[in-house]
Amino acid sequence: MPGHSCVFRQSRRNAVAVATLGLLVAASGVVAAADDDFAARVDRVLAKTPLIDAHNDLPWELRDRSKGALASIDLRSDTAKLPVPEGGAPLMTDIPRLRAGRVGGQFWSVWVPMELKGNDAVQATLEQIDLVKRMVATYPADFQMAYTADDVRRIHRSGKIASLIGLEGGHSINDSLATLRSMYDLGARYMTLTHTRNTGWVDAATDTPTHHGLTPFGLEVVREMNRLGMLVDLSHVSPEAMQAVLAATEAPVMFSHSSARAINSHPRNVSDDVLRLVAKNGGVVMVNFYPAYVSEAANQWEADYAAEHTRYNSPPYAGLYIGQPDKAKAALEAWEKAHPKPIVTLAEVADHIEHIRKVAGIDHVGIGSDFDGIPTTPQGLEAVDRYPALLAEMMRRGWSDADVAKLAGLNVLRVMEQAEQVAARLQAVRPPSEALLQAEPRP
Repeated sequence: MPGHSCVFRQSRRNAVAVATLGLLVAASGVVAAADDDFAARVDRVLAKTPLIDAHNDLPWELRDRSKGALASIDLRSDTAKLPVPEGGAPLMTDIPRLRAGRVGGQFWSVWVPMELKGNDAVQATLEQIDLVKRMVATYPADFQMAYTADDVRRIHRSGKIASLIGLEGGHSINDSLATLRSMYDLGARYMTLTHTRNTGWVDAATDTPTHHGLTPFGLEVVREMNRLGMLVDLSHVSPEAMQAVLAATEAPVMFSHSSARAINSHPRNVSDDVLRLVAKNGGVVMVNFYPAYVSEAANQWEADYAAEHTRYNSPPYAGLYIGQPDKAKAALEAWEKAHPKPIVTLAEVADHIEHIRKVAGIDHVGIGSDFDGIPTTPQGLEAVDRYPALLAEMMRRGWSDADVAKLAGLNVLRVMEQAEQVAARLQAVRPPSEALLQAEPRP
């Protein structure tokens, strides 16, 4: 009968629905169990291995927002809730989130804008080194200064976060090897040879090359860094400079915050041929989280946005709405609404890690987030509490606990140790360099 048939079909549909729901519930339970397993594995790895981020720009943000008055910003609170300066972003770093992220070691980036020249750049760098040390002294239960790989391990075992200093930009030394040595004595353990623009002795990735990579004085800077035991950081330098340094250095290098150029062609990233040279050198590439370096689509969007901004407001004559800031702002907002910014995810960062492993090997990849130096982050990597999610993603892709330990911190610790060994050997046979950028007549 028609009525009975309908009841039967409905009953069957209900049974199928119940069965399907049961499968979905079971599947979600399996996923949850797998996630719990990855989380437990990450905990086990990080209990023994310090997770080391090679690049965090919090010092400049603290200096800029507090004018050096550290007491005005409590790092024991949620700093994301602090007022955001115009054009800025919420802070991504504080002690509770560092603890949640299981951070064991942090290179605090000591960056100064390239607009600061000469002694002004040196002074700003010294002020930031002082700020890092005062920050560490302010929170002794959580931070402790580290200067060697052994320091990092010892501090991690004590339950504190090993705090290291990295100089971002060779202009910080004002073309002076004596200043370089002084920065090392104050605790700097790497120096990024330049930033966004060329210096008088090295080419930047984002400037017009003028030195064929590195000048003779630039090579002397590398030699002196080798002698000191200061890591040579090749993030931000031109491809030709990368190759020149890798041909000359006696110690492993690092890229403190760069990604893979084969995935995103941004000039800040590292090409496969350079990755292979890094493997031969024994160095490490610490993967950056900045969306424009991670995603080709985000890179293109950033370029289009900048071009559109210039089109509307390009002093003194060319902008469509020059002298009409409200109209220019409205036009840019309309463009952005019509061209939404691409979403970049944690999985795409993991793709860069996978690629570097494929080309250079598991011993040559690490993490260099660039937190608090970038305006936006990938989904899933919003702040310093999210490192475990990235490590879990690598496990989800089949990485062993030993592989993840290398990524988290063992690779960069090895590079530090080897640089220390090279320094001990060189200091026994080589005096401090007295080279000058431009030889001047002596009195």
